[in-house]
Amino acid sequence: MPERRRVRVAVEGIPAWGRRAGDRIELEDGTSLSERDATYLAPVDPSKIIAVHLTYQSRLDEYAARTPAAPSYFMKPPTTLNGHRGELRRPHGARFLNYEGELAVVIGRRMKGVAIADALDHVAGYAPANDVGLHDFRHADRGAMLRVKGQDGFLPIGPELVPASEFDPTAFTLRTYLNGEVVQEATADDFVWGVAYQLADLCRLITLEPGDVVLTGTPANSRPMEPGDVVEVEIEGLGRLSNEIVAWPVDLRGSGAQPEVSPDTLHVALAIAEDEAERLARESAA
Repeated sequence: MPERRRVRVAVEGIPAWGRRAGDRIELEDGTSLSERDATYLAPVDPSKIIAVHLTYQSRLDEYAARTPAAPSYFMKPPTTLNGHRGELRRPHGARFLNYEGELAVVIGRRMKGVAIADALDHVAGYAPANDVGLHDFRHADRGAMLRVKGQDGFLPIGPELVPASEFDPTAFTLRTYLNGEVVQEATADDFVWGVAYQLADLCRLITLEPGDVVLTGTPANSRPMEPGDVVEVEIEGLGRLSNEIVAWPVDLRGSGAQPEVSPDTLHVALAIAEDEAERLARESAA
């Protein structure tokens, strides 16, 4: 497990580990660079990234959804990783690029069949994350979420990885800011299933290797972002992750499922009732 907070930055295009020291970043090779000019990478190097669908009570309440009997999960490819101050690209013609502030858990010791009581002993560290989704593809892939959540750069994590010894995942406050305004706020008490439960649940069936990332869910009020917006995810004790949304002049229409304003898009991206989402989708298509 890391004994101190660590960052990962690009130095002449090559990833390098280091730590923040005032206005400098001290690299493990003994050199340093200006923190202000650093290109941050996600402070993780996972073999896999696993995320959970619904695990905050406030989000279930927002959708008037029944509490599931157990968590359900999906996977994100490592190419979704993005760093602190990295750009979040909204493709041309897309409208529903949503933020989701989350706690990221990084595995430190191999986990297979680990009990809930022992799960947190296998964690290397924690960091703020933003599980970005493009809900113009919400009608496609259903629970797999590949087109919605799997696009390049759709998972900023950082700015640094905080050792597990410095953070209590049973007592924290998470806040997401959009242009400086708080848009999401929740504490660990809002969890239906806490971090230890999720890790124990996953490792019954899937071996979690050192470096793997588990995203533990988002509270209520995920909403779309616009080009020019700055989104930040802050978790007390872990720091604040910041990213800017930019317009990406690439049209994703082509082969396969096409982006569209579906009832699923409106229901999830805007948290409106399903019947209202159906009505608005019909009006949009007319």
